[in-house]
Amino acid sequence: MSQIPKDPVMLLSYMNTQLRDFYPSLEECCRTLDLDREDIEESLGRIDYHYDPDRNMFA
Repeated sequence: MSQIPKDPVMLLSYMNTQLRDFYPSLEECCRTLDLDREDIEESLGRIDYHYDPDRNMFA
């Protein structure tokens, strides 16, 4: 896995920035950055943020 923030709040900011600026979907972001989508969604789910594909962001 790439060097991404471990803290869920920092991870939220990182992921939403990546999605907003570079990737049209979480799937493409995870594939390109070699991230485990389940790990990302689980970590952010712990702080009650979930991926919204219509908005392409965690909300």
